[in-house]
Amino acid sequence: MTQIGKPPCDDAVIHSGVVAAPCSAAAKRGILLAAILGSSMAFIDGTVVNVALPAIQRDLHADAFQAQWVVESYALFLAALLLVGGSLGDRFGRRRIFAIGVALFALASAACALSATVQQLIAARALQGIGAALLVPGSLALISASFPEGERGKAIGTWSGASGITAAIGPVIGGWLVDQYSWTWAFLINVPLAAVVLWVVWRRVPESRNPAAGRLDIAGAVLATLGLGGIVYAFIEAPVQQWRAPAVIAALVLGLAASVAFVVVEARTREPMLPLALFRRRNFGGANLLTLLLYAALGGSLYFFPLNLIQVQGYSATVAGAALLPFILIMFAFSRQAGKLVDRFGPRLPLVVGPVIAGLGFALFTVPGTQANYWTAFFPAVVVLGIGMTITVAPLTTTVMNAVGPEQAGIASGVNNAVSRTAAVLAVAVFGLVMAGAFDASLAGALREMHASPELAAHLAGQRSRLAAAAPPPGLDAAAAQAVTAAVQQAFVAGFRWVMGLGAALAWLSALSAWLWIGGRADGASVSAGAVRAR
Repeated sequence: MTQIGKPPCDDAVIHSGVVAAPCSAAAKRGILLAAILGSSMAFIDGTVVNVALPAIQRDLHADAFQAQWVVESYALFLAALLLVGGSLGDRFGRRRIFAIGVALFALASAACALSATVQQLIAARALQGIGAALLVPGSLALISASFPEGERGKAIGTWSGASGITAAIGPVIGGWLVDQYSWTWAFLINVPLAAVVLWVVWRRVPESRNPAAGRLDIAGAVLATLGLGGIVYAFIEAPVQQWRAPAVIAALVLGLAASVAFVVVEARTREPMLPLALFRRRNFGGANLLTLLLYAALGGSLYFFPLNLIQVQGYSATVAGAALLPFILIMFAFSRQAGKLVDRFGPRLPLVVGPVIAGLGFALFTVPGTQANYWTAFFPAVVVLGIGMTITVAPLTTTVMNAVGPEQAGIASGVNNAVSRTAAVLAVAVFGLVMAGAFDASLAGALREMHASPELAAHLAGQRSRLAAAAPPPGLDAAAAQAVTAAVQQAFVAGFRWVMGLGAALAWLSALSAWLWIGGRADGASVSAGAVRAR
């Protein structure tokens, strides 16, 4: 996932659960350990892969759009099947589905590491996404079902703190493994972690299920996957195949038709995975619109940040993995205080101010050029973005939960979680199209100014799909090769500025949506901000 740390409402998913049966102290410790390690695998994998992409692209001879698929194939299945994964646990046993998810995630991780081609890696990443769709909601459900209300707050705090640590150090460790060994270790590290989780689950975690669990919304899951997949395929492949290509047109038509059918089916089915009636509540609809816009900005923009640092600025994967540490640390340190803003000011003010500040952070990313110093060029942007997101996330979670009654808190938080992941999936595809257009225009202009030969222009036309990894032709003299490399880097920076500008615009649109749709008070039964604190 291109997202940093946890999406909104993860903590709220835990808090909204109903304890299934009393557990011993040893069982509770085991459940907490399994949930922390299981969810950490998915959190880390969503960020480490971005840092490893340049090495993957180089070793597997992949173009930039195939590299996008390495990220998108995982995120697509996770986003589309997340709500179904939670329902499977309720119906067939939370322990069982969680264990299946962990095992599938581990097997897929091993397959990723053993991939000899980018196509094999993309397929393995898709399988990894399916495993994550089972283990992520399963890890939250295990805590919900096992800790009574009086102990759940402490369990949430422990889980959140551990998740924050893994979100911070995961990309750094992943980048170090890429630099010192190989990108394959960014995936192989999941295998021993999964073995520990499965051992703990076998020894300590009791089974639980929801006797009142409804029918599975298979039609909704299939249509959601087809809708997301078709639209994402069209936007990623359009720069390569062009919009007139039959495959691109067919994918876009399929995606749009499946998306419309999904809405129709969800409106008519008795037990939908996405209850559309919730969106009639003004604060719930407004909060999810804000989530869609802001997390699209976050996921789409920050996908390209490690690529800029590694391929253009020349930093190592380790440094790129640490580049967003200030963002994570700010959220980790101040999210609890931010959660109190709704109690003091109501939901609208923090949900306007936070995205406005986040938009300023995105705008600051448009300033640096090539050969930029991290501390003077990127660090201020990271800090401002972190402040904006910290002001936003906890009040956003509180607003979502306050918009519904306690009996709907679980599904409401799950829907908002899924919306944030869906936003990132769509944004990476759309932002990639923007990047490609700006890159091509800038590079073409630079080649005209250089009076490049037809042979050089043809070579770079064949390399354009590699974006910043495009290389000058062999045999070119040193001065000309340096000029070509500089032109490629400048072209990527031009695209990066467009991408970050689009991120800023989306963040400010999310602030406008909060101003227009978020009311000063909750729509439904109130849930205290402290009870649903989310990082």
